[in-house]
Amino acid sequence: MEQEKIFTGYQKFMIAVLSFIQFTVVLDFMVLSPLGAILMPELHITPQQFGLVVSAYAFSAGASGLLAAGFADKFDRKKFLLFFYVGFLIGTAFCAMAPTYELLMAARIFTGIFGGVIGSVSVAVISDIFKPEVRGRVMGFVQMSFAASQVLGLPIGLQLANMFDWHAPFWMIVMVGILVGIIILVKMQPLTSHLALQKDGNPFVHLFHTVSKPHYLRAFSSTVLLATGGFMLMPFGSAFSTKNLGLTLDQLPLLYAVTGVAALFFGPMIGKLSDRFGKYNMFVIGSAISSLLVGIFCNLGTTPLQIIMVINVIMFAGISSRMISASALMTSVPNLEDRGAFMSVNSSIQQISGGLASLLAGAIVVKAPDGHLERYDWLGYTVIASMVISVVLMKWVDNFVKNKEAK
Repeated sequence: MEQEKIFTGYQKFMIAVLSFIQFTVVLDFMVLSPLGAILMPELHITPQQFGLVVSAYAFSAGASGLLAAGFADKFDRKKFLLFFYVGFLIGTAFCAMAPTYELLMAARIFTGIFGGVIGSVSVAVISDIFKPEVRGRVMGFVQMSFAASQVLGLPIGLQLANMFDWHAPFWMIVMVGILVGIIILVKMQPLTSHLALQKDGNPFVHLFHTVSKPHYLRAFSSTVLLATGGFMLMPFGSAFSTKNLGLTLDQLPLLYAVTGVAALFFGPMIGKLSDRFGKYNMFVIGSAISSLLVGIFCNLGTTPLQIIMVINVIMFAGISSRMISASALMTSVPNLEDRGAFMSVNSSIQQISGGLASLLAGAIVVKAPDGHLERYDWLGYTVIASMVISVVLMKWVDNFVKNKEAK
């Protein structure tokens, strides 16, 4: 296979490890969406309150990412990753034990403090280990964690929730995460090459120097709208599917599984195409596909399961194209000595923007007395507008990276 000629054995191992890490972190976030149809009636909460639970994770993740950014280039990346991953697993265990809405909210905030940093550290590790010309492929494999969480995690999590209660999926994540953490501790090699390049002794001075660089600031501005689509549509996806589209709770695991299986195929392919034909070109194509399908999906009424599956598969392919290509493109923006701080700030901006998007979604969507969600089409139009604007902003990042590589 082609990737066997490109990656060493250890690089393949690191792709697998980082993918499993992302699998647990993504599943921890994504599992809330299908559980929404169970949580809202069981905890007696409104769509606005449920949106706040989702956004609470994002806001705490964004805040912790900013606070951790100055320290991200001061430590061995392996130790930095392990510290935050252990904290994330403890927070997820708190979610599994939370009996009320208030305690669930507190647990989500705690989990976000640690979970929000993991993604940026993982991207920094990818940037350290892999050359720019293959990072699209690597991000394609790592982003398969989204698909794997749908193929394996969400159906199993929903089944556990149906068999026991909504706490069970969180316990599942903790069990898998412990195994992943042990593998990182034993097998991952230290990553310290960036330490020799540090010029700022004070972490907060390092953070200030990172966020004050004009070309970094322009890249950060391009990140603001990247998370909008997922954070606006995902929290109410299960409720919209059951109340508006006419699906049953028993059909949701099959819908997520089929979408995930398709995404397992699309992820690596999109990564290869990004490296071959240009990361920005794939971002534009993904944005066009996503915009079209979001417009269709958000205006559906009662619809057969098969049609919803087809729409979901194509829509997820478009969203994956955006995220994989944008993530790979962003890895080429920072210098080595700023990489950890840049990725932490970038991740924080994405999380905070996503949190605001989730709050906005909660403000737009209205639940009718019969549970039907109204103004979901407004949500779709808002997401489409954000995608169009992000295409314009991401063009600057592409031009900057091309000029940087030409020097």
